Amino acid sequence: MDVIALLPRLHLLRFPVGQAYLWRDGDESTLIDAGPAGSAGWIAARVPGRLRRIVLTHFHEDHVGGAGELAAMTGAEVLAHRLDAPAVRGEVPGPPPVFEDWERPLHAEALRQLPQGEFTRPPRLTELSDGDHLDFGGGARVVHVPGHTPGSIALHLPRHGVLFTGDTVAASPTDGMPVPGVFNVDRTQTLASYVQLAALVPNLTCVGHGAPIMGAWTPAPASTPIPPPPSPA
Repeated sequence: MDVIALLPRLHLLRFPVGQAYLWRDGDESTLIDAGPAGSAGWIAARVPGRLRRIVLTHFHEDHVGGAGELAAMTGAEVLAHRLDAPAVRGEVPGPPPVFEDWERPLHAEALRQLPQGEFTRPPRLTELSDGDHLDFGGGARVVHVPGHTPGSIALHLPRHGVLFTGDTVAASPTDGMPVPGVFNVDRTQTLASYVQLAALVPNLTCVGHGAPIMGAWTPAPASTPIPPPPSPA
C-alpha cells in the first residue's frame, strides 16, 4: 500500500487492488472510497485531523470494504448513491457485471487478491442523488454516472478543477489516457457516462484504477479497443 501526494490538499491511497483519495479542508478530511476490507486501520493512521465523511463511488468491495470499520473507528459519515445504497448496506446483492470475454480472467484475478468473506457494513448510510452538493473542496457536486453499477457516482470540485470518477473511467496501462472502466452492468451506459465526465473539462481526473490524469481529455471513440487495466476490480 502506498500514499502519493497529488495536490497540497489531495493524496492518493493505493491498495493491492484499487485506490482511494483523501481530500483535506483545514482540520477535516473527506475520503473518496474506502479500499478493501482490512484497510481501515492503515487509512485512519494517515488521515490528518478528523475524518468527516466517506463518499463511496459505488458498491464494489474494493471501494466499500473498509468503510464500515473506518466509520466505526472515526465516527465519519458514510455516503453513497441511493441506487447502490441497498447493496452497500448488504440488504441485497449488487447486480453482477456483464463481462466481455477478455474481462473474465482479469476479474477472477482481482477477486483472488481481495479479502474473502463478508466485511463490516456501515452502521449508517446517507443516500445521495444526482446534483447533490457536499461541503468539501469548495463545494463538491455529485454526478450520477450509471453503467459500471446502477448507482455509480463521480464527484466534481469545480473550484479546484478536480474530478473523482470512481470506476466509470480508468487510466490505460499502455499510455495513461482515460478509457471507460471495465466490469460494467451496462457498457452502453458506461460509455455515455464516460463522455459526460469528459465534458466537465477537469484539470485533474482521479480515476478508480490507474494513475490520475492531468489536464482536460477527449473521450476515445466507442469503437477503440480498450486494453485491460493492470489492477482491475
